[in-house]
Amino acid sequence: MRILVGLTMSALMAVAAVQAFSPRHTPALAETRLAVEKIHFNTLVQSKAALVTGGELGKLLYSKDQGKSWQQATVSQDRQALITQVVFASDGLRGLAVGHEGWILRTTDGGLSWTEVAFDEKNGEPIMSAANVQGERWLAVGAFGRALQSQDDGRTWTPLALPGGVEDKHLNRIVGSDDGKDWLIVGERGLVLRSQDQGESWTQLPEFYNGSFYNALPLTNHGWLVYGMRGNAFVSHGDGPWQRSEIPAPVSFFGSAVLPDGEILLVGQGSMVATSKDGGAHFALSRLAGRATLMDIELQPDGSGWLASDAGLVPYRPAAAPQAAEARP
Repeated sequence: MRILVGLTMSALMAVAAVQAFSPRHTPALAETRLAVEKIHFNTLVQSKAALVTGGELGKLLYSKDQGKSWQQATVSQDRQALITQVVFASDGLRGLAVGHEGWILRTTDGGLSWTEVAFDEKNGEPIMSAANVQGERWLAVGAFGRALQSQDDGRTWTPLALPGGVEDKHLNRIVGSDDGKDWLIVGERGLVLRSQDQGESWTQLPEFYNGSFYNALPLTNHGWLVYGMRGNAFVSHGDGPWQRSEIPAPVSFFGSAVLPDGEILLVGQGSMVATSKDGGAHFALSRLAGRATLMDIELQPDGSGWLASDAGLVPYRPAAAPQAAEARP
């Protein structure tokens, strides 16, 4: 019996040894997919290299096939701080990503990789927006009147002087005209700052609204559209007065785009899209599927594109709107 047991154990060990050292065919792993329909995104922009987006937990993604697939960008330091805006210079390669806790990242390859240049976890107010003013000069603005400037293509930053009285106001967005000469900074409590010398000096415009502005859009003939909380939007042409736009519902809007034919799109809360065919004087409303807060929009030449939202990245197809655009990619 002992001999039989010994032979059996020897055989089992031999089989185990053969299996241990024999070639293995590992099953294919499931395809890795970024759940872009579940991530909160605040910003979306086309660079020379890719479509680039950013949002919660410091996520920076890019797509080289117009949104069919997404990859996570390389980031030098993972801070997991909210990304508020990604912006590029006119060459489409140099860019910045800014966010909470004073986080600033820099790219030179169109958003495929990013290098941290500033972060202050303890005393860093959120940076809400940035812009390339000219050459290697960049500006950035944010909460509690925070304003910064860089003269070396975003590598180092120093304070930017703004008119007095804005220190306690959130600066939500900095936007330049198409020719880069005229600039606006818009913020809370009706704040509008204007520069007509490429951001060298700033003047606070007389208040014409006491609520928050979230963004601005340059129009033709040196005009501007500013918009924000509860459906409040205003248009000015040249140095003319600000006229209230007609929007039929108190919807807050955060992002905008202009179609090739000049039609203006505003996107905002509740999956709402406002459209204007008369330069921003009057808007009509439509609702896409879902109830997402739409934060930004990037269009292709054919008018289709993508939306950044708190419910992920949403495809935009104008022929399908209203009521028929898909809520998930």
